[in-house]
Amino acid sequence: MKKILISASLVFSILTFYNCKDAVNSENKSLTKEITFTKEGQLTLLKAENDSIISTLDIEIADDEYSTQTGLMYRHSMAENQGMLFVFNDSRQRSFYMKNTEIPLDIIYLNSDKEIVSFQKNAKSFDETSLPSEAASQYVLEINAGLSDKWKLEQGDKIQFTKN
Repeated sequence: MKKILISASLVFSILTFYNCKDAVNSENKSLTKEITFTKEGQLTLLKAENDSIISTLDIEIADDEYSTQTGLMYRHSMAENQGMLFVFNDSRQRSFYMKNTEIPLDIIYLNSDKEIVSFQKNAKSFDETSLPSEAASQYVLEINAGLSDKWKLEQGDKIQFTKN
């Protein structure tokens, strides 16, 4: 009887260890899996005074509830020529935050005419502070932090974009 109890305990211990190990491995895989960039369109930034091209970006487009709520969360990096454009059905005051976003960003708010109305520059990773627009906006462009200064973007500059 003692041998049976020892054997059963040993089998139970091995099975428990095996199942815990699998749970940890599957959990780590889901936590470290990176969301990769998927080009869904192209965006051109233009100077207000003469429509000269400032920069051209490959963009992902967030235009449904899930993609606008998720945005660039859970990404480890983004190339300088990439960004995410949020497209909303109406123009109103907007506010974003950086929860679960590890890439520092410049958040650019644009009105219904696709003109820049305000910025939130150098938004800090994982910061849940509200980052509001200064005016009504229908579009929001997220790019890597520092690019709006590098490109000398100003209120009134415009965007044009096409979907794939």
